[in-house]
Amino acid sequence: MRATNLAVNLPGKLAKTLEIQIERWPVDRLIPSDVNPRMHSPEQVAQLASSIREFGFTNPILVGPDGKIIAGEGRLRAAQTLGMREVPVIVLEHLSALQRRALAIADNQLALNAAWDEELLRIELATLNDEGFDVNLIGFDDEELAHLLAAQDAAQGLTDEDAVPEVPETPVSTAGDLWTLGEHKLLVGDATVAADVQRLMGTDAADC
Repeated sequence: MRATNLAVNLPGKLAKTLEIQIERWPVDRLIPSDVNPRMHSPEQVAQLASSIREFGFTNPILVGPDGKIIAGEGRLRAAQTLGMREVPVIVLEHLSALQRRALAIADNQLALNAAWDEELLRIELATLNDEGFDVNLIGFDDEELAHLLAAQDAAQGLTDEDAVPEVPETPVSTAGDLWTLGEHKLLVGDATVAADVQRLMGTDAADC
């Protein structure tokens, strides 16, 4: 068993140095919790496995001294699907049994309390996608990805609300031109001039 020490400085009343060891344990040494309310679908486990394959096992599993998992059951299942024999763990010896049960919930819920800056998220996803990275590895489902990427494409096509195009030397349209746009007509004229209104409307009346 190999271990790496991390010194964590805690502020205020908790001011002390807590030695955290990242150890490598055999997967069969870990014991899933029988009171964990968090569910992991096969689809999510597959996503976690893809993430581990791409980025490595960057988030150790939290366990008690008895080997019971506090947080990380989904990561363990993903490791098992990848055929891994060992996984990185952090043994939290300083927590009581009650604190471990609370942390099992807090570890999931606290992350859910964060929100996305959707504009920055769209930009980041679009950048990764344009650079050829497989954005399906990030965790969004196909519908969410399609929506975010489409929204970014649309945003890139928008102009500034104060932007005014330059006036061409030779106008495309001049006063008196009558354009037919499918079922609609557009007259380059003056709505306060009766003759212009008559030419555009004929015998019809505006519905307003």
